[in-house]
Amino acid sequence: MKYIQIFTATGTRKDAEKIARKLLVDKLAGCVQIFPVLSMYRWKGKVEKSKEYLCIIKTKKGLYKKVEKVIKEMHSYDVPEILVCDIVSGSKDYIDWLEQETGYIIKRLKSR
Repeated sequence: MKYIQIFTATGTRKDAEKIARKLLVDKLAGCVQIFPVLSMYRWKGKVEKSKEYLCIIKTKKGLYKKVEKVIKEMHSYDVPEILVCDIVSGSKDYIDWLEQETGYIIKRLKSR
């Protein structure tokens, strides 16, 4: 399938919503879900713990580089989490909707 989910986590809900809004307005994503999470991770040799907001971004594989650019430009972290999982299957209705919400931008980019 040609669709993906991109994961990123931000330090504030406001940052998560700003990234989500930009991706949706620019039609780089069909949906962004935002969840409060507790993250534990190693950073600069120490174990850290923080409240974060996990964004799950649904989009097309062909839009990944543009989504990554938006995240990097808008994110407050030095090294933002940007992970991708292929969508291997899904309901036809949902995939059709995702195609409709993100499809036209691919055609526009190819025509340049």
